Amino acid sequence: MARKELTDQEIKVQILAGAAARMHGSAAKSLAAAQEAGIETKPLVPFPLDRTERTTLAELTALPDHLRTKLAGRGGKFAVTEIVSFVDAVADSLLAAEDERRGAMRWIAQKLLYGIHSDLLMPAWQAKARKKKPTRLLYQLKVTLIGSKPEIWRRIQVKDCTLDKLHEHIQTVMGWTNSHLHHFDVDGQLFGDPELIAENFHEMSYRDSTITLLSEVVPEVGKRRHFQYDYDFGDSWEHEVLFEGCPLPEKGQKYPLCLEGERACPPEDVGGMHGYAEFLKTIKDREHEEREEMLEWAEGWFDPDEFDATIATKSMWKGILDWRTRD
Repeated sequence: MARKELTDQEIKVQILAGAAARMHGSAAKSLAAAQEAGIETKPLVPFPLDRTERTTLAELTALPDHLRTKLAGRGGKFAVTEIVSFVDAVADSLLAAEDERRGAMRWIAQKLLYGIHSDLLMPAWQAKARKKKPTRLLYQLKVTLIGSKPEIWRRIQVKDCTLDKLHEHIQTVMGWTNSHLHHFDVDGQLFGDPELIAENFHEMSYRDSTITLLSEVVPEVGKRRHFQYDYDFGDSWEHEVLFEGCPLPEKGQKYPLCLEGERACPPEDVGGMHGYAEFLKTIKDREHEEREEMLEWAEGWFDPDEFDATIATKSMWKGILDWRTRD
């Protein structure tokens, strides 16, 4: 059966519906995070909308009457729960709005969500992080490059640390060069560096990986669980991080430690798993016209089966250059 081609109007409706759904999702995540931090009734001061934006918001038919009345008054302090209701009203009104108003409405929702994260959630998370200290536990993790066949994996032991430090451990033990963006995905909640993720940090409801401890992500000792680490959003290198338990540290052993693993890390910018498969196929074919070019890209030589846990451990000890301290 032939697939029906969508009209321009139908495509437009789908795009707007998707934008509205993302807006609702961001509002729900913001509210959940605020409730977790115990600040859902805390007011956002100063309120980030100017008079024109307030008027635009008040004219939305989806806005509850009590909020419309409060918005029309002078001053007024709005709690997180009310801010979320504003964003939901924008999302519910987006499809029916006139084209020239949609841009202003999206900007209003973005400013409101940004205010929740920047002015309320971030200070709350930072205050909570200052009270928390790393545990003395040692964590055993198996890091597997998703989609690799045969599997490319590493088994490591690391002390409790921030997710930002865990990113460094994964980069060095796998063999990456820390040349692209990254984030962690824990049951749908994203964690990233606010300085690197920039504007998407608030729009996609990220949590700060530089202050979140590994022990907060895997708090229940003895229970296996997994989460995801994504590197290079273009090539999409996705890694499963499996928590295998908390072994006792060995006397005299230096950590972090790579216990074992298999196969080499793919070259950077090779094009993801599909591009890597093509790369391997090309370098194995001595008659292929692009073989020399591919090998040059891989610095002249590449063995997909090569891996040494001792060398990987030393790379973890060495770490990566801190981009924040570069001149």
